[in-house]
Amino acid sequence: MAALPASAPSMTYSPITEVCFVLPPALILLDLAGAADAFRIAASMGLPVRLRMLAPVAGGEAASTALGVGLTGIEPLPAQLGDHTLIVVCGATGSGDKVLSSPASAALIEWLRRHGGNGRPLACVCSGALMAAAAGLLDGRRCTTHHSLLDDLRRLAPTAEVLDSRVFVEDGDVYTSAGITAGIDLALHLIAKLGSPRLAAAVAREMAVYVRRAAGDPALSPWLEGRNHMNMAIHRVQDALAQAPEQDWPLARLADIGHMSVRSLTRHFREASGMSVNRYHASLRLTLARQSLAAGDSVERAAERAGVGSARQLRRLWSTYASDSPASARRRR
Repeated sequence: MAALPASAPSMTYSPITEVCFVLPPALILLDLAGAADAFRIAASMGLPVRLRMLAPVAGGEAASTALGVGLTGIEPLPAQLGDHTLIVVCGATGSGDKVLSSPASAALIEWLRRHGGNGRPLACVCSGALMAAAAGLLDGRRCTTHHSLLDDLRRLAPTAEVLDSRVFVEDGDVYTSAGITAGIDLALHLIAKLGSPRLAAAVAREMAVYVRRAAGDPALSPWLEGRNHMNMAIHRVQDALAQAPEQDWPLARLADIGHMSVRSLTRHFREASGMSVNRYHASLRLTLARQSLAAGDSVERAAERAGVGSARQLRRLWSTYASDSPASARRRR
């Protein structure tokens, strides 16, 4: 497993020493595997945490999954947890009522009611937020879940501020994510907090995560926008733009990548993606700028990271393609 280079700055760790993944009945495997593997890799790179897999099962019983395969080696829900524990509640398949209706789910919710809160950090992936809401752990909080379950979450946590179109939401020591691959984004965010942003970046590289999304990014990421087509030449062009959106990309250079003329590129790109090449490139640059601002950078630094030269040019690009402003995006962080 790759390790951080010796020249990496020293990391300041939080007191969290244990990450407990709580598995509901009919577990969605990717809700567990993506986040858990991120923490496993982080631990191999020096993050001093131990991983545990817990479920409402009897000793030796397999935990059920949505794919119909059972997971063995899972611990029953313990009567006690250490003080320095992060609880991660994974998601299950089905509607809100189905997720919560089984006796095993009821046992899990009661366990969360006893062990969640009280300063112990809690993270929920996908419908894991419904379990936390049923346990009263999201009352008065900002939170999110999978887009198909937002109404269920609002019903279960009527005093919560349920946000849609979010990759993940952080409210104090409670974290909720949109689910599936968003659980990886949340895990990387937590690894950055427990270790360092550099460690999180190293884990993302090891996992071959293409672009790490931030809390303020929409669940349907701009990095995926305009990619729902079968034109492989246009995909090659989009890959080149996405790999280095901060660079200038003359149409002739992109046409060479797509093995077509500039005229054919502009026509086929719009037909495949629903937007012009310039619009697509601008959306990626604006996403880089938004992530920079969300990290606390100045507008000038965000413009530099997005490759637009100056804060004035960034504002001009922003006014053309976005409905808000760099200043408002920075305030929202």
